[in-house]
Amino acid sequence: MKMIGTPNYSACFLVASLFFLSACSGDSPAEIETVSLENTPETKIQNHTSTASKNTIKLALLLDTSNSMDGLIEQAKSQLWKIVNALSEAKKDGEYANIEIALYEYGNDNLVARNGYVRQVLPFTSDLDTLSQELFALKTNGGEEYCGEVIAHSLDELDWAKEREGLQVIIIAGNEPFDQGETSYQQVCKRATMDGIFINTIFCGDITEGKETSWKDGADIAQGYYGNIDMNEATVYIETPYDKQINLLNASLNETYIPIGTFGFNKVQAMTAQDENASYYGTANSTERVIVKGKKELYKNSSWDLVDASDEKDFDLKKIKTSDLPTAMQTMTQAEREKYLADKKNKREEIQAKIKVLADKRAKYIIEKQGEMDGNSSLENAIIGAIKEQARKKMFLFGDEV
Repeated sequence: MKMIGTPNYSACFLVASLFFLSACSGDSPAEIETVSLENTPETKIQNHTSTASKNTIKLALLLDTSNSMDGLIEQAKSQLWKIVNALSEAKKDGEYANIEIALYEYGNDNLVARNGYVRQVLPFTSDLDTLSQELFALKTNGGEEYCGEVIAHSLDELDWAKEREGLQVIIIAGNEPFDQGETSYQQVCKRATMDGIFINTIFCGDITEGKETSWKDGADIAQGYYGNIDMNEATVYIETPYDKQINLLNASLNETYIPIGTFGFNKVQAMTAQDENASYYGTANSTERVIVKGKKELYKNSSWDLVDASDEKDFDLKKIKTSDLPTAMQTMTQAEREKYLADKKNKREEIQAKIKVLADKRAKYIIEKQGEMDGNSSLENAIIGAIKEQARKKMFLFGDEV
């Protein structure tokens, strides 16, 4: 078991891991005590998008980036991949959920005052590398923390589904009174409920203080859950005998990506940068990221990778411009290109299968070890319990429930 404390913030340039759920967590969340890549290839490859909103989980993270919140941001960075892994276990009607995550920051003096010191960092996206990159770029400063204002921005600006069958969730975390600012938190929380959006609030401090400063009231109005965390608590990682093997497979997995044009080349560089960011917090955290990359249904890069693009409807390798192919493929015949792509695809599937076997063994090992440990009050635990419970209300199932 390894504990990572809050490092010097300036040293945290590279990303580690943010969202999520531990496949082994089953805590009831009702109250969780302290617990620019501008260059695009000329050949257009569309991202995979699902029309089945009933099978989509939309999660908006609203993070306070005022001066006192370094610990919160560090927890977010260090737990991203664990959270994503837990979410990735969700299924409905036998199919894995589509996961989209949006990111906002608020309460920072560097933000525009007329916007209520609120900034949309990312709209809903399934591009996990970009999410990781933007999370690690967050800096704290200031400020004025208006919870009602940032919730209102997220309701107005994000592409929420009109249907009610999927899961739509806002997670807001901070440590100042929930009722600050001119925008009524009561009104925006009621509006979210009318739109079928849960709001879960996480107070960074004493649980009683959070209740007294309206954080619990906001969650109650929006039919969500209230929890608190100790944002300066060390993140606990359980290292397993399988971590080293899984991480070794990552290098081989990266070799299966075939970038499309300059955009694809830049995205490959971004992918390896996020590998390094994840490793900043240690082997166990890096392992969580590799497990995410090993899930074909979750880590999809059809906009820049030929292997993933080949799974898209109407894909035709002949339509890819020679200039958008890697140098090694440009001098190949069409038949050679087809074989090269097929070989890479088969190799990736083989590696992903190995990662899954090891990941399953790792999950069982962690469950056993967690039974020997006291619970801890991390952002990850607060998010996990709440979302799992709400997902079940929308008929999503997890792990052994499927």
